[in-house]
Amino acid sequence: MTDDPFKQTQADRKDFLVPEGTKERLDAFIAREMGDGVSRTRVKALINAGAVSIDGKPATEPSRKVKGGEAISLIMPEAEDAEPEGEDIPLEILHEDGDIIVINKQAGLVVHPGAGNWTGTLVNALIHHCGDTLSGIGGVKRPGIVHRLDKDTTGVMVVAKNDAAHQSLAAQFADHGRTGPLQRAYKALIWGRPKMLHGTIDAPLGRAPDRIRRAVKRADSADADFAITHYTVERRFGEKPDGSALASLVECRLETGRTHQIRVHMAHIGHPLIGDNMYGGGFKTKVNLLEEPAASLVRGFPRQALHAALLVIEHPSTGEEMRFEAPLPADMAALCAAFEG
Repeated sequence: MTDDPFKQTQADRKDFLVPEGTKERLDAFIAREMGDGVSRTRVKALINAGAVSIDGKPATEPSRKVKGGEAISLIMPEAEDAEPEGEDIPLEILHEDGDIIVINKQAGLVVHPGAGNWTGTLVNALIHHCGDTLSGIGGVKRPGIVHRLDKDTTGVMVVAKNDAAHQSLAAQFADHGRTGPLQRAYKALIWGRPKMLHGTIDAPLGRAPDRIRRAVKRADSADADFAITHYTVERRFGEKPDGSALASLVECRLETGRTHQIRVHMAHIGHPLIGDNMYGGGFKTKVNLLEEPAASLVRGFPRQALHAALLVIEHPSTGEEMRFEAPLPADMAALCAAFEG
């Protein structure tokens, strides 16, 4: 950003040529030309702030009458997001001290504000709970946030309460446990059963064509990020004599931390997460193979069945190895019980 809020790129500039015979106030003319998206009050404020020029010279009088043939330019400033405010959203706190706060995140909670989710996020809850003690390194929209869980993924998250803790935790997550104690383990309910009860999925990930999802990429693709997931099948449900099963509970340990990594990797090997409509939509008919009450529970399951069950970190100040665990949430535990009959 520059000191001048109106020094923007040419993409933000609007140019108008005043038709001959026009007799209209400057603010009224621009507002009419801009259409319903910009009010006359907003245009007047922009004129007063120096965002408008006529024939290359500043025009700061909203009431000035425009003349035919004049070239008017308006520089629209970039919209600035409002700073998040604290909201009294319940949190399950597993640990808190002067450096960190560790929570068991509930399903449906977006981690930080963004498009379509400016309120009701974990950040709003943390601001309410912690006040101004959160680390500022992440910026106003991500104070203290060093890693994320998807909106509908539950489980253990750590948040930094000061900048030194933020730097330490960020370095640990960037290292992925190669030289330190960091560990992350997730529980996932998947369709079917992998052929191998223990396995490693080594498949680079990048953006899918729709730019919302992620997809497995060729290693030489320009946008490919290497991604490695280690999985272990812990429980099998509806197992058949040939070794196949209707569903399985697997533990996944990450060697990297890419967006949607577990979800994409498990779908890539043919065993998408139950409830994951983004990556496992083609498996919806599998529910017809289930008996009640499992069938009804799966049909009504509102999210991907994924839970961050374990997080091991080195405490930023003491150097102590700290282990945090969260049991399966009630909805996933109910699914397991229904699968077992």
